[in-house]
Amino acid sequence: MAEASPQDGGPEQQGCMIGLFWIERDRVCLGSPPVEEDPGVFLSPSRLSVGEGEHRQSWPWADVTDLQVLDVPVRSAAARWATRATAVVAAALNAWGPGGPSMMTAVVYAGGDQRVETPVFSGAATAYTQREVDLSLGLLSHFVRGSASPAMLTQWWQENRPADVLHSAEREAVLEGWMSPLM
Repeated sequence: MAEASPQDGGPEQQGCMIGLFWIERDRVCLGSPPVEEDPGVFLSPSRLSVGEGEHRQSWPWADVTDLQVLDVPVRSAAARWATRATAVVAAALNAWGPGGPSMMTAVVYAGGDQRVETPVFSGAATAYTQREVDLSLGLLSHFVRGSASPAMLTQWWQENRPADVLHSAEREAVLEGWMSPLM
């Protein structure tokens, strides 16, 4: 029996990673979605938020003066493939289990002198391409300047709902599509 599709009221897909963003039907996270005690960084059309619930800090985009992402794991295509191959061989031999995602740091500057630094996990299995990082950081700068909205990401997800993990070239193409009208 076929599983019901999201359009039929069935289960929603979890989301997907495009660049430094994890995109779901109704939210965008910087890095992968938070787990356990991780606060998470959330991008909505009207606000940037760190954390959820009573520990949430939130700013309208007009108050955000800068958003930086530090310690982003970047590797060449050859290095990413070598890392994947090593992990597969090691796992097959039960010699080594690949570690979790890399830790990045999001730094929010808001309201003149407010600076908030928080850890976020990378959404990439091994690392991002430099092009993917550059496009993602460019898009973040447009969010901060008000010349683009994170709504474009959730709109893309709702229109495409990718069933498979996108490869780096596919993710770069999506990011380029978002950036091209902004240039």
